[in-house]
Amino acid sequence: MPLALLALAIGAFGIGTTEFVIMGLLPEVAGDYGVSIPTAGFLVTGYALGVVLGAPLMTVLGTRIPRKRMLMVLMGLFIAGNVLSALAPAFGVMLTGRVVASLAHGAFFGIGAVVAAELVAPEKKAGAIAMMFTGLTVANVVGVPLGTLVGQTLGWRVTFLIVAGLGVLGLLGIARLVPELPRPEGGVRIRRELAAFRNVQVLLAMAMTVLGFGGVFAAITYITPMMTNVAGFADSSVTWLLVLFGLGMVAGNLIGGRYADRALMPMLYVSLGALAVTLAVFTLTAHTKAGAAVTLVLIGALGFATVPPLQKRVLDQAAGAPTLASAVNIGAFNLGNALAAWLGGLVIAAGLGWTAPNWVGAALAASALVLAVVSGALERRTAGPADRTGRVAAAGARGVGGGAPGQDHGLAATALKALV
Repeated sequence: MPLALLALAIGAFGIGTTEFVIMGLLPEVAGDYGVSIPTAGFLVTGYALGVVLGAPLMTVLGTRIPRKRMLMVLMGLFIAGNVLSALAPAFGVMLTGRVVASLAHGAFFGIGAVVAAELVAPEKKAGAIAMMFTGLTVANVVGVPLGTLVGQTLGWRVTFLIVAGLGVLGLLGIARLVPELPRPEGGVRIRRELAAFRNVQVLLAMAMTVLGFGGVFAAITYITPMMTNVAGFADSSVTWLLVLFGLGMVAGNLIGGRYADRALMPMLYVSLGALAVTLAVFTLTAHTKAGAAVTLVLIGALGFATVPPLQKRVLDQAAGAPTLASAVNIGAFNLGNALAAWLGGLVIAAGLGWTAPNWVGAALAASALVLAVVSGALERRTAGPADRTGRVAAAGARGVGGGAPGQDHGLAATALKALV
């Protein structure tokens, strides 16, 4: 893997840290500004909405800018937003800083995924995308716990200044390590990029993103009351439980990237199906400390095992005009997070118990699996016999998918063993 991916991963680490660290610092921020915690929660909601809206907006604005330069602009925007948040004299200014930083999120990951895929051979694209997303997953293992600790001891403003410093490192790394890639033939044209959304396979992949990763957040959003009120953990244990979840994310992201390059759709079938089952089982394992801890690792692994294949699926299906579709798919992850958190709150408010969001997550993941099966069936139906024969022959020449009959199923089984 080229060293340029390290620069993208550093940027992703900073973005992942600023996205999630606020959840552990809400009491400190609320107390500093004299607002309620629910009001301070708008710092989370505002960021998520900024990602959803900023992903297509910033991508469209950057269509005439070379991708390397656009990544640097986005890192600059990210730095400015976090500095503004750190120095904000009032809550409204803090919220503005969060939104400014969030505008860079979707476009950075969307454009970054395209750049990462262009830096490697075709058979390594998903692995390269996974390498960039490793920065986001590691942020949940290292960046968020350390950022929370720093914010609680030295003040939350110090945390956001440190995050801005991570943005500076990412900016310098991109400037130094990411090569000047040739622009797509004919340039990046808005009409051409929008045409990708007429492809039903692109829309199906994005719907899988919303539902599949939404299933993870239906449970994780309410993990603190679930672990303390149901499993019996102390409040102080939640931090290391989230570290376990983050470790699962790191492992799942790398496994998903590895197997998506070999058998993308079987990898999706396995990860989404196993995720739905694991979330359903979580309603039982959440009642014991050991069971809850193990299940959290599996949810993190299975949830993030879907990220590289889903992102690569969008890139493949929007071939020739992938930039906007890639960025919008990042927004789809955040849309799924918001939808799942809302649905999970509804079932809790209805008196169904703290573990009820797990059933919501299982249903969302199962729905994503159904869409994956539909997508695979449509692809097989629309491909002519000659196309299928050609693909098998080409795969055989590469030594992937074209060997013994049923090799894809063998890869799916291997992926399942690696994940569970």
